[in-house]
Parts: sequence; C-alpha cells; structure tokens
Amino acid sequence: MPRPHSDLAHQSRGRDLGADEAALAVALERIFAAGTHDFAAVAQQLSAQQIVAPASRSTTWTVDLLEAELTAINASLDEAYAAHGFGA
Repeated sequence: MPRPHSDLAHQSRGRDLGADEAALAVALERIFAAGTHDFAAVAQQLSAQQIVAPASRSTTWTVDLLEAELTAINASLDEAYAAHGFGA
C-alpha cells in the first residue's frame, strides 16, 4: 500500500526525534525566524532559553557545542535511516 503524502515530510528520518532534539529544533526555528543567523548569537539565544543540548545535556551553548550537537544528531539520524529506511 502506498504511503500517504503526509509521510513525505519526514521521509529522510529513520526514527522520531527525541524530546530534547525536538525542543532544540523548535528553538532553532524560532531563533532563525526572528532573524538571528550568526551561530554565536544563536548559541547565546539557546543558552538564554535554557535549551538542553541533547547529547551533552548542557544548557550553556557555544558555537562549538552547537556544531557538535548538530553533528551528533545528524549522525544518529543517518544511522537510523540506514538501519530502518524510509520514514520514522
């Protein structure tokens, strides 16, 4: 049976986002939508909002931590996709 079109929005995910990953995604969307794009300023906003970093559990964000967390999430999603294929 074909998948519904609504599944296409998440076709590259091999798993659902964890709660902390989802909270980070929402926070990043809000920060970027407000016009903040410089990663140092993004990190400052994440710290101000006390967003928990999914891997390190830190709430003190830096550019290096932001890069490390996004890299870790991407690697985890890639691994899940390789193991489970289409969609979460």
